[in-house]
Amino acid sequence: MSAKHPIIAITGSSGAGTSTTTKAFRHIFRSFDIKAAEVEGDSFHRFTRAEMEVEIRKAEEQGRHISYFGPEANDFALLEELFEDYGSTGSGKIRRYLHSFDEAVPYNQMPGTFTPWQELPESDLLFYEGLHGGVVNDEVNVAEHVDLLIGMVPIVNLEWIQKIIRDTTDRGHSHEAVMASIVRSMDDYINYITPQFSRTHINFQRVPTVDTSNPFSAKDIPSLDESFVVIRFRGTKGVNFPYYLSMIDGAFMSRINTMVVPGGKMGLAMELIITPLIEDLMKRKGKKITPTEWLLR
Repeated sequence: MSAKHPIIAITGSSGAGTSTTTKAFRHIFRSFDIKAAEVEGDSFHRFTRAEMEVEIRKAEEQGRHISYFGPEANDFALLEELFEDYGSTGSGKIRRYLHSFDEAVPYNQMPGTFTPWQELPESDLLFYEGLHGGVVNDEVNVAEHVDLLIGMVPIVNLEWIQKIIRDTTDRGHSHEAVMASIVRSMDDYINYITPQFSRTHINFQRVPTVDTSNPFSAKDIPSLDESFVVIRFRGTKGVNFPYYLSMIDGAFMSRINTMVVPGGKMGLAMELIITPLIEDLMKRKGKKITPTEWLLR
């Protein structure tokens, strides 16, 4: 952790609402004129898409599994090195993993490849969004470098629905290939993804209020308005629950450290909860922040 060069990490996988999360954080950053260096977790994959397909076939021939959730397919040490470098110097190197043709065309590359490494831009903080912002194993401890760790956690059936529909619709994979990927990923999911959510400062877990009993036959993704969001805080010290309950219509407490809000209010809840935490990070950094002029109009 670093007071001078803070790191915020959003860790979670498909179906959690990471797009809503990123939108909320960007709004906060704009509101207070905070320069955030954004880092995508997929940029720390070890292999291009074509190389990963080869690795999957090799693993199957050897009777083992490899997935994007685990260390064989991701360079955890390189991610920790970036966090450590940024915490010490405010700099580091990043790249992008290009998922689709729309992402790849501006770089004159093919989908499933990486952009060249480049230096991080000058920034007030580092903002990571991906699968492994709080990962820990025998060799690395990424979580210890993070100043604010947020978990985005869908129930598993919702995660599978999101993955199947996204990968078949947007990324051109077959239904059978996506299902095989889910099965192949289970060991790594249990060992490297779920433990992170016990290290987070706050978890946002989306729970659908529609039937997701068979995620493999679902035709659409439950919307935020068809969900509740369970928000768990690591502790209760300094958490102004009465204020949040008064500001978020339909919110209620389910446990002493857990609040539930309607899914459509997730963005509002995130901004209410996260804004003072970011203000505190900037205060410790020594950066005075005030709302930008457009926000005051």
